[in-house]
Amino acid sequence: MIAVTGATGNVGRALVGRLAAAGTPVRALVRDPHRARLPAATDVTPLTVTPEPAAMTAQFTGVKSLFLHASVTSDHTAAFLAAARAAGVEHVVVLSSIAVEDDPAHDTFIHTWHRGLEQHVRDSGLDWTFLRPGVFATNTLQWAPQIHAGDTVRGPYAKGVSSPLHEADIAAVAHHALTERHSATAHVLTGPEALTTEEQLAAIAQALGRPLTYTEIPPQDVVPEMFPIIPADLVPGFVEALATTVGTTPPLTTTVQDVTGTPARTFAQWAKDHADDFRPTSASGA
Repeated sequence: MIAVTGATGNVGRALVGRLAAAGTPVRALVRDPHRARLPAATDVTPLTVTPEPAAMTAQFTGVKSLFLHASVTSDHTAAFLAAARAAGVEHVVVLSSIAVEDDPAHDTFIHTWHRGLEQHVRDSGLDWTFLRPGVFATNTLQWAPQIHAGDTVRGPYAKGVSSPLHEADIAAVAHHALTERHSATAHVLTGPEALTTEEQLAAIAQALGRPLTYTEIPPQDVVPEMFPIIPADLVPGFVEALATTVGTTPPLTTTVQDVTGTPARTFAQWAKDHADDFRPTSASGA
């Protein structure tokens, strides 16, 4: 049995789908089982997160491997891992961040938080695999409200460069890491190409079959509503991080292909897969 936290998120849902399709016993640990909408073969179990490990062991009964999305466990990650180990879990695959690879001299909140997460895992005594993805392609879903409203997206740093990564590729690597037990391994994951912010919007426009324009605004004019998936208090730091991507060459890895045998999906493919997310509700039929 493999347990998956964050099972209703972008990566977790894709991972549960892969495991279920392969016939692998999978338990989705979710906050609201009634709203999970996961494959019928999935064991959907209420997630318990508390400061006391003994109160969390039951959810791991029969589980040997765990996929950990640590935003789910927050300040109780160490206790959660202790409960997993006490219940017989042997291996944990952790969704970390490529920011861990950064020079500590250029410390950021993301770097520090994920470094701490990885240390909790090392200290847990569990066998581990770290997934260190770069920029998620799903970050561009933040543009959806503006695209629903018109043909212009306003934001900072049109020439910022990244290598956006399809969540399905993260799930595919996680699947292999869990089922093949990639022991004491850190996988650094990126998309297959470097694209500017403008080029990413152009790919979404192509998928939608309508013109879209990116209008760059000064960073001081950014308001939290432009980044609805980021907590408002973190937006200034996020915008500062975006400034560092202008005129740079982001890392590109072949990890997705090396692990899965299939090349990483392009951003154009991601845009096609998510085109309906950028269409107004009335057009998508949702």
